[in-house]
Amino acid sequence: MDDGVQTQIERQRMDADIVCVGFGPATAGFLATLSKQLVNADGTPAIESAVMPGLPPQVLCYERSDDIGFGVSGVVTKARALRATFPDLDQAQIPMATPVGEEKVLYLLDPHGASRRSAALRLADAFIRAFQWMLPFEQHGLKLPWTPPFLHKHGGMVLSLGQFMQWAGAQVQATGTVQIWPGTPVAKILIEDANPNMAQASSPASSAGVSPGVSIGSGALPQPAAGTDCATLTSRSKVVGVRLLDQGVDKKGNPLEGFTPGMDIRAALTVVGDGPIGPIGQQLEAHFDMPHDHHKRDWAVGMKFVVDLPENTALKPGTVLHTFGYPEPEIFGFLYVHPERVASLGIFVPSWFDSPVRTAYRYLQHWMLHPYLWRYLQGGKLRSWGAKTLGESGRRGEPHLVGDGYARIGEGSGSTNVLTGSGVDEAWATGTQLAEAVLELLKVKKSFTKENLEATYVKRRRASWVEREARVAEKSRDGFQQGVVRGLMGMALAGLTKGKLTLGGEPVQPWKRIPSPEEYYRGKIPVAEIQKLRKECTIKGVSLHGVLMDRLGWPAIPFDGQLLVSHQDALLMGGKVQAPPGYADHVVFLYPELCQKCGTKICIEACSGQAIAPGENGVPNFDREKCVHCGACLWNCSQPLPYDSERGNIAFRAGTGGLHSAEN
Repeated sequence: MDDGVQTQIERQRMDADIVCVGFGPATAGFLATLSKQLVNADGTPAIESAVMPGLPPQVLCYERSDDIGFGVSGVVTKARALRATFPDLDQAQIPMATPVGEEKVLYLLDPHGASRRSAALRLADAFIRAFQWMLPFEQHGLKLPWTPPFLHKHGGMVLSLGQFMQWAGAQVQATGTVQIWPGTPVAKILIEDANPNMAQASSPASSAGVSPGVSIGSGALPQPAAGTDCATLTSRSKVVGVRLLDQGVDKKGNPLEGFTPGMDIRAALTVVGDGPIGPIGQQLEAHFDMPHDHHKRDWAVGMKFVVDLPENTALKPGTVLHTFGYPEPEIFGFLYVHPERVASLGIFVPSWFDSPVRTAYRYLQHWMLHPYLWRYLQGGKLRSWGAKTLGESGRRGEPHLVGDGYARIGEGSGSTNVLTGSGVDEAWATGTQLAEAVLELLKVKKSFTKENLEATYVKRRRASWVEREARVAEKSRDGFQQGVVRGLMGMALAGLTKGKLTLGGEPVQPWKRIPSPEEYYRGKIPVAEIQKLRKECTIKGVSLHGVLMDRLGWPAIPFDGQLLVSHQDALLMGGKVQAPPGYADHVVFLYPELCQKCGTKICIEACSGQAIAPGENGVPNFDREKCVHCGACLWNCSQPLPYDSERGNIAFRAGTGGLHSAEN
């Protein structure tokens, strides 16, 4: 439903001083730093609110998930920024936290011969097997005798992100100066423009990356609206707050009985920390564009389990294992051991893995069954699972950090370090940097203009270790665009030379690199057979990857009902997917014509919760009661919009629900 196009809706309004979108590590760092300096020791305001005189600034935070602790990752971090915020931190206060102990990097060979390996890797595998007697080789795995220093997390911590965020939220709310509202999605950014003829970024069309005035799914593919050059029209656009998600609507957003329009929250400063796929971050990028030569073409899908290890496990708390080479050479894996025999483990399926059947769940199970790992996992039990996409463009994926009335922090602001594989510490640091800048401006009663935020927040960020290390990492993974071996060499070269030397390979959009199954399996599976299998899977309403992997010789998963369970059973056992009624679908296929001509249907193959399935006339079906909000469909779409080659045909909008598990 489009306010101002179809109908005018009367909305309630609430004024605040600062409104935050998303409660992740970055926002937690921001609020933890800010909240401690808003009141004096005697309870009087240290800084006075502009909207409620006599009180401290009114700070609100809205989080989509039903709980602030529904994170989806095990984490190993140096925790530099966290310790700076809490100098007297006792990590025993944080459930599932433990100091980093033993660290290993492992190259896993293929024990089945089913993975797709280059000639160089096959030669390396043959060499390792031939000389295994003189190498640290066991159970088809080679421990690297030397690990680059930039990969180590000595002195750091192993965390459960869900448990950590619950703990961080408790610290923030204990100050009594901040309100955090979980289960409250933010639908739109509110923008006021100096030019009254400008298209508003708060409209559903522009929030999806669609030209203003175009009817989504109308049949005719759109062209850019005339006169919408961002550099000309958005020069003094001002963010004035956010709009919460409408309730009491059908799946397409049409009002039903009991319709409740989302409230407008007006604020002098909007802090955007909604992650790499957050709808508010997307809307800002659609309205203000990205800085020159910046893009978000590198990403990964992380599929993760939390398990009870067997009672006789040899793995000690604090053990950190990093793997590469299997189940496909491009896929990286991790295993972190928490106290009391609990482990977080998972894989990352990256954007430069060209396979059209990117099934993270099955690949994770093959990874777990690798002989090197299975000896530690056999007899274990699934506790919870989850999936998340990660923005891995790093510094090159940095959007405009500030503008009049807004600032961006965390992963969505390009803070993740793609060389060290670190994101939580960096995200937290960007939040603390913004908080220090906001306090500086509040104390001297300066407004939150682009210039003032650049002189305080951006200046701090540019002078920090986050920026220095991001510069080193900026092009460190470019080599993977031309192969795994070149990519690994490029990472080592960038790390050892502090980013001075890299192995190039400009990242490209998915539609330029993902081949069709017929192309990818040429010489291995006949075209006619693939087409026959695709037709059978469409009739059954299932994805294609399972039958293709079976056909290539991947062994069947020996389900045990405890740790190795079907994808459907995981949705029931390892957390609970919730999708409350009364909200519009958050995954939308914008133009059916593009879906109909798509020969890959990556969105179906890559869906972490099997929420996207074959549908009628070639347009996929979306079942939000299975969606875990990972965003894999958004990143993987191989059909570019005709007026914006950086965006695909899938819109990922504001929505409730998702996978609920506080242990991941």
